[in-house]
Amino acid sequence: MKIHLLLKKEDIDKEKMKDNKVAVVFDILLATSTITAALDFGAKEIIPVLNGEEAQKEAFGRSEGSYVLVGEYGGRTIEGFLSPNPMDLKEKVNGKTVILSTTNGTVAIKNSAEAKAVYVASLLNSQTVAEHILKSYEDETIVLVCSGSSGEFNVEDFFGAGYFIDCIASQPNMELELTDSAMAAHRFFTGNRKENTKILRESQIGKMLLRYGYDKEIDFVANYSIFQVITRLENGKTLGSEGSLVKKVGGE
Repeated sequence: MKIHLLLKKEDIDKEKMKDNKVAVVFDILLATSTITAALDFGAKEIIPVLNGEEAQKEAFGRSEGSYVLVGEYGGRTIEGFLSPNPMDLKEKVNGKTVILSTTNGTVAIKNSAEAKAVYVASLLNSQTVAEHILKSYEDETIVLVCSGSSGEFNVEDFFGAGYFIDCIASQPNMELELTDSAMAAHRFFTGNRKENTKILRESQIGKMLLRYGYDKEIDFVANYSIFQVITRLENGKTLGSEGSLVKKVGGE
């Protein structure tokens, strides 16, 4: 299996994505962690959008109470939206459609839509997503997309992608062909696997979230594979809409 890694969403080449690629998107702080948790908390589906305006258009015509608007821009919650962190959403998403807008993660997901398949992963569910991909694909190149932040590299996404690679590499008789960026992420993770919470807290986004008082949220999303949720983008629009793709088994 060949694995490549993109350091930020701006590196996505939509034409190359069409060439037998399976994309796995990471935005550890916080979009893909929030998506993972929201689905485990019982959300009906997640609709990632590019911005608040698109979220409002997506909500238009939907019955009141059937959905929630969740979003941030530049780290600040969009006015009239719920905050996109998993701890705030636990009691608010069960059975509902979550229309989600974030500065980086949802944009990375939308921009990866030309791939053969698009998955969302976080530290919270990488083991399950990795095992699913191994069972479902054989000749495709796996492209790990680190969302980054406004064109900049983010260490927490790099770390998360390294953990995902490790989940695949640890499978019996597994032979991997890693590009240099993927190899670097894997080695970074293996050298720091016990420093997961520290790395998230010391990252630039982590420091920003700490200033906003999100200590518990960071500690929560630093957990390894406590959820068995497989989240795949369907029709370029919806995450987790198919029951066969979302295995809601409680955290350990």
